[in-house]
Amino acid sequence: LARIPVVNSIYTSVKQVSDTLFSSSGNAFRKALLIEYPRRGAWTIAFLTGKPGRDVLQHLDGDFVSVYVPTTPNPTSGFFLMIAKADVIELDMSVDTALKYVISMGVVAPPPAPASDRPGRRSSVA
Repeated sequence: LARIPVVNSIYTSVKQVSDTLFSSSGNAFRKALLIEYPRRGAWTIAFLTGKPGRDVLQHLDGDFVSVYVPTTPNPTSGFFLMIAKADVIELDMSVDTALKYVISMGVVAPPPAPASDRPGRRSSVA
């Protein structure tokens, strides 16, 4: 795969990310999230990475979480954001499934949830 021109760049990027993120030494991405980004009314997949550090917390008013918003189709580039916990929706999908969704540019979508599981909800992520 590494020798095929277009596949090479995608394969190499995905391999780098998966080796880093899904190593046995820890979970870089803890949960798949839905956030409004880059503007109100536009939604994207993000990944919970933790909480802002102590010095940053001194400058933020409220409860915030740290998230990573990957870019498509190369998730190794992206944006690190600190968002109010109240503005984050926790998704009921695995990090792996959400990453495939992002890398495929939305082509490989997760199966739809049953109608009873679809109420819009804000989540209290840790």
